[in-house]
Amino acid sequence: MSEQDTGTAAAKKERSTAAKWSRRGFIGAGVLAGGALLIGVGVRPGNPVGKLKATVAGGAGEELVNSWVKIGADNIVTAIIPHCEMGQGAHSVLAQMLADELDADWAKVEVMQAPADGSYIVSDTARMFVAPFTMNAADWIEPTWDGLFTQIGRLADAMITGGSSSIRTTGQYQMRIAGAAARKMLIGAAADEWGVPASEITTRDSTLIHSGSGKSAPYSDFAAAAAEQPMDSSPALKDPKDYRLMGKSKRRTDIPAKVMGKADFGIDANIPGVELADLSYAAVRRPPVPGTEVTSMDAEAAKGMPGVQQILNMGSFIAVVADGYWNAQQALNTITAEYSASESPIKTTADQFAAFRDAIDSAGDDGGEQAASKGDAASAFADAATKLEAEYSAPFLAHAPMEPVNCTAWVRDTDDGAKCDIWTSTQVPLMARSAAAGALGMDDEDITVHHPFLGGAFGRRLENDYVTMAVRVAKATGYPIKMIWSREEDTQKALYRPADVSRFKGGLDAGGKLIAYNNIFTQRHDPAEASVPGIYDIANTSVRVAEAPLHLPFSAWRSVDHSQQGFFIESFIDEAAIAAGADPLEYRLNMLGANTARHKGVLEKVAEMSNWSAPRGEGIGLGVAIVESFGTVGAEVIEVDMTSGGPKMLNVWAAMDAGYVMNPDGFRNQIEGGIVFGLTAAMYGEIELEDGAVKQSNFHDYQMLRMDETPAIEVAIINSGTVPIGGAGEPGTPPAAPALANAIFAASGKRLREMPFAKQFA
Repeated sequence: MSEQDTGTAAAKKERSTAAKWSRRGFIGAGVLAGGALLIGVGVRPGNPVGKLKATVAGGAGEELVNSWVKIGADNIVTAIIPHCEMGQGAHSVLAQMLADELDADWAKVEVMQAPADGSYIVSDTARMFVAPFTMNAADWIEPTWDGLFTQIGRLADAMITGGSSSIRTTGQYQMRIAGAAARKMLIGAAADEWGVPASEITTRDSTLIHSGSGKSAPYSDFAAAAAEQPMDSSPALKDPKDYRLMGKSKRRTDIPAKVMGKADFGIDANIPGVELADLSYAAVRRPPVPGTEVTSMDAEAAKGMPGVQQILNMGSFIAVVADGYWNAQQALNTITAEYSASESPIKTTADQFAAFRDAIDSAGDDGGEQAASKGDAASAFADAATKLEAEYSAPFLAHAPMEPVNCTAWVRDTDDGAKCDIWTSTQVPLMARSAAAGALGMDDEDITVHHPFLGGAFGRRLENDYVTMAVRVAKATGYPIKMIWSREEDTQKALYRPADVSRFKGGLDAGGKLIAYNNIFTQRHDPAEASVPGIYDIANTSVRVAEAPLHLPFSAWRSVDHSQQGFFIESFIDEAAIAAGADPLEYRLNMLGANTARHKGVLEKVAEMSNWSAPRGEGIGLGVAIVESFGTVGAEVIEVDMTSGGPKMLNVWAAMDAGYVMNPDGFRNQIEGGIVFGLTAAMYGEIELEDGAVKQSNFHDYQMLRMDETPAIEVAIINSGTVPIGGAGEPGTPPAAPALANAIFAASGKRLREMPFAKQFA
């Protein structure tokens, strides 16, 4: 459908007195200090580093290219970080890793967000998204390439913050190397100047020291000379025994600005050179049913409302542009619209789950697409001494980040042609740039993406639907606009973690060992190994996928497929333990397969933490689950009190082995957050369908776990080795739901196979 402007022309827009809205000022990318040293590490083979100094000299239009370290004339070290900061602490920990190899003074380390210009694609991160996340991805697991993270065609824009990958890829393979290379160049420059062997120079707290002559100097004294030194692309890295910052709970660089209210998020964006009074706001409404279009609308009432400048029918959505967000949203609320008919046969939640079960029924015991196979699961099941069957389900879930979806865009003609600037909270700034370019018919090079802090994401800001909407509105209006989605719009018109049904048949031998495992479900995205019980020694395993239509659009949700599959698999393993008459934790220990020393370690640790074997009172039970995800092995035990008739969560104990944790305090924070996120989903999370549209609309009916419901959480860290290291942002989430379900069973004898749990006790 063509775009229709039913409001006032751009040149005639007027503003109301209600337009004023107090916001924090926008802080730009910062200015390079005179005499600064920039150390570059090429992230793609063949990228030259000799041109770095000229590239970052500070002239108009110049950019930073392949550069990670800046040492200013004031001896401030700036780490240039290619990942976004969304509360996970990645900026700080990446800087910490770089600073340790550089022997920098942590009190004088700052962080700069890398520009979204294509120079900071980290090849190691890109490779991680097309390789298994786990050490137990056996050759009998079939990979999947259709998920968000593994679309190879998108890797050209792989400046990604996701998959709990920042520390274990960019940190390990870029930031540490950059810091060590810069240190070696500084030593080389000082050795030349002082006329001493480089081997005699030591470094400490951003200072070069030659003890033999008594000479010392701050790094800044040799900044310019160091830039002329040859750069070692594979310098020696520190042994863990020599770490001064890595492995320590160092302060976060982003916290002071956030505590003082000075941090800028996407929603705070102002446009340099554009007066505040000239910034317009857009409120938008998409059709309620996915895949439909706006066919007509009645906007007569909205036209005369205060501050309204333009009303646009964009086909895939309606936009009201006004001099303030409140005015825009209030006007939008008065517009009625007609929409095209949906082609989807799915109208209700029951329809969706019926479609899942129909697909599974049609596949039978051996149909569908094989995801993993070894042995003969069907024959082993037929001969098993004890047979076990179970079906589990998980609902659609929204991301519900605290910062509403928003994007500020300015599309304009300049002497150099059409240009577009975008300010938005995004996990994928280069993909956002490409999406905007496609929507506008412009070249990527003519679009600049500014990406400040993110007020939460959980995978939602890996998508760019809101970016393309904003740039289309900006182009249609002819002036800069800030588009903000209402909470209702974000809840009802977003992208979702898919619902699913998973059906199991298991067979136990006479001793209670699980010898047959046959599982089929309908939604498989990534990681490939999430649906496979790879840590367990099950001789005959078949994991299959029966494709089924999905009514709501998919987006990666914290821990992706592990969020559903952790619940499915660890609930079934618990049922197998009960069927075998075994202790659920001991059963898991006895079922572990080869190369599972780390898994044994976390199970034993969490058993110790929770005092697993101690008797509990009547109506109080413990549940356990173990999930390996994103390179981290995590086991959680939850204690629940069922004496009031419903679950009251008392304690959560988590033992996590990420190989080596770079910042213990930050790691614990992430695991704690992941646990709360997982428990929220387990207890309350559910997106339902009515007439093809999402029923929930805001936090009153899409409930979050509240502080008074949140159990005490204790996290133990096991450092089992320095390579490889695992992630932190997502591994806390997958074990939470199954551990809770298993605890409820232990306390009450009621087996929950369907999320969310709270409504089953209403």
